[in-house]
Amino acid sequence: MTNRRIFATAGIRYADAGKMADIVAAVKKMLEGHDEIDTSQTLIVNFNRFASSSLDFFIYALTKTTNWIKFHEVKLDILLKIINIIEEHGTECAFPTSTIHVPDGISMTEK
Repeated sequence: MTNRRIFATAGIRYADAGKMADIVAAVKKMLEGHDEIDTSQTLIVNFNRFASSSLDFFIYALTKTTNWIKFHEVKLDILLKIINIIEEHGTECAFPTSTIHVPDGISMTEK
């Protein structure tokens, strides 16, 4: 074994859709410049799916280390940096939500 794989999914709110391309590009740039990522291997950051409560993108990269503890330290650093990138773009990570549509003509009155 020469590397360990980071494969993660992050989701942003539908309201932030217009910033997806910039976020994906910033995450990819961060990974390409990260000292612990093996950039000679496959590195992918792509918008992946329209989920029920989020727009998801995935991160695929290989670390230079095979050490289990060091790998998790690298992964932690990368995931925290991804959260920062999302927030720096004025967007938020998505969480499960539900929207209730109330048609016109229905009113709620207190009895």
